[in-house]
Amino acid sequence: MEITLGPLSAIPPGEGRAFDVGSERIAVFLTRDGRLFATQAGCPHRGGPLIDGLLGGCTLVCPLHAQKFNLQTGEALNGGPGLKTYPVRLSAANQIVVQIERDGG
Repeated sequence: MEITLGPLSAIPPGEGRAFDVGSERIAVFLTRDGRLFATQAGCPHRGGPLIDGLLGGCTLVCPLHAQKFNLQTGEALNGGPGLKTYPVRLSAANQIVVQIERDGG
């Protein structure tokens, strides 16, 4: 199911914002070169707020323990559990649209 989160202008380039989508909290990142990525909002290691991490290209660094993640794949670049990622796109009206799985299938 696709959910519209809001306007692209809600996220400054090089930063992320968190959105509550049903029972999930999703972080959406806008890279400085205009790419969008959506992941779980909390770090899988200690639950750190990923939107407060450092974003460089497609790599995100957790603010709590410097774990690095590839935003394209969700892979933990230092080993350990990776991030859940979500398909994300811009609508014709420049709105952020994320795709999530409906609860129960």
